[in-house]
Amino acid sequence: MMPANLDFQPELIRRFDVAGPRYTSYPTADRFRPDFSAADYAASLRERGCDTVTPLSLYVHIPFCETLCYYCGCNKIPTKNHARSSPYLDQVGQEMGLVAGLLGARLPVTQLHWGGGTPTFLSDAEAERLMDMTRRHFDLQPGGEYSIEIDPRKVSATRVAHLAALGFNRMSVGIQDFDPAVQQAVNRIQSFEETRDVIVAARANGFASISVDLIYGLPRQNAFNFAATLEQVITLRPDRVALYSYAHLPQRFTPQRRIHAADLPEPQAKLVLLGLAIRRLAHAGYVYVGMDHFALPDDELARAQQQGKLQRNFQGYSTQADLDLLAFGVSGISKLGRQYIQSVKTLEAYGAALAAGELPVERGLSLSADDLLRRDAIQRLMCDFALDLQALAQRHGVDDAASYFSADLRRLQPLEQAGLLQREGLKLRVTPQGRLLVRIIAMQFDHHLHDAAALLQAPRYSRVI
Repeated sequence: MMPANLDFQPELIRRFDVAGPRYTSYPTADRFRPDFSAADYAASLRERGCDTVTPLSLYVHIPFCETLCYYCGCNKIPTKNHARSSPYLDQVGQEMGLVAGLLGARLPVTQLHWGGGTPTFLSDAEAERLMDMTRRHFDLQPGGEYSIEIDPRKVSATRVAHLAALGFNRMSVGIQDFDPAVQQAVNRIQSFEETRDVIVAARANGFASISVDLIYGLPRQNAFNFAATLEQVITLRPDRVALYSYAHLPQRFTPQRRIHAADLPEPQAKLVLLGLAIRRLAHAGYVYVGMDHFALPDDELARAQQQGKLQRNFQGYSTQADLDLLAFGVSGISKLGRQYIQSVKTLEAYGAALAAGELPVERGLSLSADDLLRRDAIQRLMCDFALDLQALAQRHGVDDAASYFSADLRRLQPLEQAGLLQREGLKLRVTPQGRLLVRIIAMQFDHHLHDAAALLQAPRYSRVI
C-alpha cells in the first residue's frame, strides 16, 4: 500500500539519485558571501522595524549536547559541563537586545523554534530565562506556533509540563531508530519507554502537534529491525513523521568518521528501507506531505498542503505565511526581506562580536530579482508539487514567461520523458512517481547550479535519496 499521492518506483530513484540541495532556502547557504557585513544586516533591521504589523518568526540555536550522535551534521558542542550554557544565554540576550534596538519596536511573533544541538540541555531555570528574554524584546502572539526539539533521554514528564507552561505547544522528538545494535553504532542509546513517556506527557499538557524524526540508511539497519522500529513509532501515533536519508559525508562531518562504512546498508538495501517505511506509514494512515515528511490527514501540515498554503523554511515545512525569520545564536540563519544573514559558527567568534557590541554576522546574501523569482518557483514545487510558470512570471513582473524559462524547460525534458512530471504549456505537475525526486525537478530552476562559474566551485551535496 502506498499513499494515494505517491508512487514508489525504485528503478526511477536509482536512475535519478544524484547529489543535490535540500532547498530549505534558495539560493542555498553555500552561495552566501563573506562580504555581506553586520552593517548590511543592521540596515535591513532598521527598515524592517518600520513594519509593526506583519509578524516575525524566531529561531534560537542551542548548540550543546551531552552526548555526540555519530550521524549528526548539525553545528553542536558535545559537553557534559552544564555551566557552559548560562554564559551562552547571556550572549544570546545581548544579541536579542542589539536586534531589538535596531528594529526600534517590540514586533509581533507568531512562530518560534528552539533547535540545536539539544535545546533541552538547558535547565528549567535557563529555559525560563531564555523565554523571558524573548518576550522582553518581542511580542509572542496568542495562538502562535511555538516549538522545541526534544531529546527524550533527558526530559521527564515534569519538564514537559514546564515547557508547556513557558508557552511551547509543539515539539519534535528525536528517535532515529529504536534497534539496540543501530543505536550502539551511532552512539545514541534511547529506549522506547522513555520516548513514549515524553510523548504521553506532551499530549497530557496540551501540545498541539508532536513530530518524530527517523533516519534510514544508518549502520546495521536492515528491513527486519527497521520494520520493528516503524511498528513502535506507529503505536506512539505522532502527528508527523520526518523520515530522513542518512548522508554519509565523513569528510565534512568529523563525527561520522566513527561510523564504519562497512556497516552501512548498500544502496539497494537502503531503497528497501525507504519503500518499507512508505508502505507502513501509509497503512497506518499517514499521508506524504513532501520531502521526507508524513503527517496524519487532520494535521495542520496535511491540511495546509490540501489548501495550497504550505510553506518551507530553514526548519522544514511550515503552515505559517512566508514570514521574515530572525535567528539567534551561533550559526543561525535569518531571512529578512530579500536578504539571508548567517551568524558566526564558533562560540569564540560569537562572544567576541557581541563583546564589541557588534552583530555576529559571518556571511550573507542580497537576493536579485531572479533569485526571488526562482525562490518562489522552488518553494511552490516543494510544497504544491505543481507550478504555473505564467502566473509565477506575472507575480514577479516578467512579461514573456516562455522565453524567460526556456533553458529551464529544456532541462526538464528528460525528467518529463522519464515520467517525473507532466507539462501542459507553462503548467507543470509533479507526478506521484516524481514526488520523492522533487529535489531533482527543483534543481533545474537553480540558476546557481547551472551557472558555469558557480559549477567550478560546486560543493558536495548529499544524495537526494
